[in-house]
Amino acid sequence: METIQKIALVLTVIGAINWGLIGLLDFNLVAMITGNMDLISNIIYILVGLAGLVNIMLLFYHYEPAK
Repeated sequence: METIQKIALVLTVIGAINWGLIGLLDFNLVAMITGNMDLISNIIYILVGLAGLVNIMLLFYHYEPAK
């Protein structure tokens, strides 16, 4: 797995954990870590979104139908 793919996977997992915490406990981990730094929070959210797109591309490029 290439470095970009590994980074994308880690960011996607972080995003999934954050959404799980928001849904279960109404707790936003990214907002807690960044405090009042809205710009940094937005950058993190953008990076997580881009990571999701990279992972979607990987799904289609590495998909092999069952034989």
